[in-house]
Amino acid sequence: MTATASSLVLLCARRLAAHLPSARRALPLLPAELYPALLQAALLDRRVPLLRDLVRSWPFPVLSLHRDPRRQPDKLPRPCLRVLDMTDLQDGTENNPDSISLWSGTVLLAKACLEASQHRAEPRGTKRRKSSPLPPVEIRVDLFVNSTSGAILRAALRGGGALRLRCRDFHAEELSLGGTVDLLEALEPVGLRRVELRFNNLGLAGLCQVVPRLVRFPDLASVRLPYSNVDVRRPGMEDGMRELAAGLGRLRGLRELNLGSCRLAGQLRMLLGSLHRPLESLELPFCHLQPCDLTFLAQSPHARALKKLDLSGNDLSSSLLPPFLHLLPAVSSSLRHLDVAECHLGDSHLPVLLPPLRRCILLSYLGLFGNALSSRGLKLLLEGTLPLPSLRLVVHPHPIDCRDGDGDSDSDITALRDELRRMLRGAGRDEDTWTSSLQRHGGLDFFAL
Repeated sequence: MTATASSLVLLCARRLAAHLPSARRALPLLPAELYPALLQAALLDRRVPLLRDLVRSWPFPVLSLHRDPRRQPDKLPRPCLRVLDMTDLQDGTENNPDSISLWSGTVLLAKACLEASQHRAEPRGTKRRKSSPLPPVEIRVDLFVNSTSGAILRAALRGGGALRLRCRDFHAEELSLGGTVDLLEALEPVGLRRVELRFNNLGLAGLCQVVPRLVRFPDLASVRLPYSNVDVRRPGMEDGMRELAAGLGRLRGLRELNLGSCRLAGQLRMLLGSLHRPLESLELPFCHLQPCDLTFLAQSPHARALKKLDLSGNDLSSSLLPPFLHLLPAVSSSLRHLDVAECHLGDSHLPVLLPPLRRCILLSYLGLFGNALSSRGLKLLLEGTLPLPSLRLVVHPHPIDCRDGDGDSDSDITALRDELRRMLRGAGRDEDTWTSSLQRHGGLDFFAL
């Protein structure tokens, strides 16, 4: 179908959807080929009742809300929805106040599954129908759970019924060790690609119980364990670190690891040395790294595979600087995302930092927020990174010479912002973004790199 014809079909579908009662009554009379266009119209115009009816009578086995709804598998002769793909739906944000959060969406889905399970159960004393019941609909979804929603999600995952949740990305906050283990054991093994456990205060002992249980997920590629209350300075931690390393080593598909705010000084070789494949994403913010950690990383197989590296909050201004400068060339052939926010870098470090940084020709994101750069330093940084052809987003600090908060500093920041734009425009890089806003601009997710 040409773009013009496709636009005309969508226009007609939106006109039909505007007459909501007529559209809903007409669904059984419409050819299956019009359902995708009507779905697209209902999504664009937020016609919830029509969306509900479309899902109920969907004539294809798969319904994906984040892919092109016009591209669907071959139809079957009756309503036959088997898979509802709700992954990648945008989480609620300030820019989209009408949307719901991932947490709220998880609770709503869990309640819907429990309700569907209750409706499917036949009351006692009723005769069974001769026709066999339809198989359950698989709902592919990203889940977010905390201590207030853990019980209902666990019941939904274990309840069976007409709707079955199959999680792709699992996020949990503020759960006990027992609650975390219960939910992980209730998840369907196939299809889970990410587990993120944060603010759960599991400690090293808790992680040593949780990580081995992740082996049952054959598609697991990302494990994120920030704020897990791990500190290698505590007595008796060496045995626990070896046990954690052995557990990580059994995750044969692991490609992303986040251990943010875990105090790991001198332990990277032990933790990463037993992995079966090189990591493509490694996030170690505020981990109190030592020079030996960066030296190991530069010499390891991980360096040549890393697409994303986060070293924020580690002091790169003194003893970590030489190994960091050796690490940059080691990761230069693959690195796309580098975050070194709050690393105590200043103008004086730019002459030694820029040459190895320019070797990272695939770099598309550079995070420098919270470092002590001046207006002059920012301009030198921009000029020094212009040879990087893929660099599109730089999150830089507020310059140290414009931080007084008075009217003059505000005007200085505005003038600097305009000058940076002029420099980018003069270099033919109008589409590049240089910003000091962390809220509006963040790095890409690993799976999007």
